[in-house]
Amino acid sequence: MAEQSFNIPQVIAVLLVGFLAIRWFLSSSNHQGSGSRGAGRQIDPAHVEQIHQMFPQLDRRTIMWDLQRNGGSVQATTERVLSGRTLAQPPPSFRPQLPTSPAPTAASGSRQADAKAPLPDLITRFNLSSKLNVASDAQPSQADSATATPSKQSGWSQNKTERSELMRKRKEEMILAARRKMEDKDRTTSGAS
Repeated sequence: MAEQSFNIPQVIAVLLVGFLAIRWFLSSSNHQGSGSRGAGRQIDPAHVEQIHQMFPQLDRRTIMWDLQRNGGSVQATTERVLSGRTLAQPPPSFRPQLPTSPAPTAASGSRQADAKAPLPDLITRFNLSSKLNVASDAQPSQADSATATPSKQSGWSQNKTERSELMRKRKEEMILAARRKMEDKDRTTSGAS
């Protein structure tokens, strides 16, 4: 019979593999345990807001739960949503840590400023006041026929600049036609009262 002996390199290799396996097992169970309790690192509200702006159909609490589970990676959460997978629903015990003092971010500050500033109407936004005056001086039926003819006679061009010019003209025509309809409706309403 042959005696079986252990070499020092074999013993070292077994100990090293055993140490790494135990360390991996303990670290992964510790990470899962902290995520399920809701304790651990605080989630950056800017990351939650960024994902919520991209995907408004998602609940903020669900986004926070996914960020908590994947270590705060916005990219991993975004990839999960874009690949068609649904985000896991947070357990009822999940209580996200909210920031103690909500500091307004630059994006939310500019959004608040935009909400306070009155938006310009389409006539001023597209610089159509000169065309509006010309169109109001002419007969409405003539203006309708004049605006309808160029869009019907010109087809889809192969030139990009011609296409963009055609689209710009169509947009202007639609805005002016809507303005005329609104003015006609206002006249009929004021005439009836």
